[in-house]
Amino acid sequence: MSEDEQLLEWAEQVAMYLARDGVPPIAGRILGWLMVCDPPEQSAGQISAAIGASRASLTLNLRLLTGMGFLTWRTRPGDRTMYYRMADDAWQAVVRRQVAGITSFLDITRQGLALLGRDDERAARVRQAHATFAWMAQVFEQAPPLDKETP
Repeated sequence: MSEDEQLLEWAEQVAMYLARDGVPPIAGRILGWLMVCDPPEQSAGQISAAIGASRASLTLNLRLLTGMGFLTWRTRPGDRTMYYRMADDAWQAVVRRQVAGITSFLDITRQGLALLGRDDERAARVRQAHATFAWMAQVFEQAPPLDKETP
């Protein structure tokens, strides 16, 4: 198996992992490919050729990944082509947004408990969600800072 085939197989593993959380497989393949491709900046045509995606699907998923904060793009002087790459600290930014989402959902569960009353039988599901998200928020609060040098 060639190196490119191995890289594409790895990108497919990234896609299947992210698909568990609802990320479309094409978006996962794009992300996986941009994590390992050389050069690190690729045009839509280069990405399409590498992962075998249609241009229409590719365009939609490039917009999705850019909106999620995973990708950035730029043009080059005298060239109308857009080149995509992984955003600096993309994973950190995405995880930070998820952690902020935990805090936001805690506010929502607090409102639900106030609405229903903590002891209301219907509130059991809200209490369970609140307890889980409170635990996750505490874990992230107590986590050590990220060591960017650790592989």
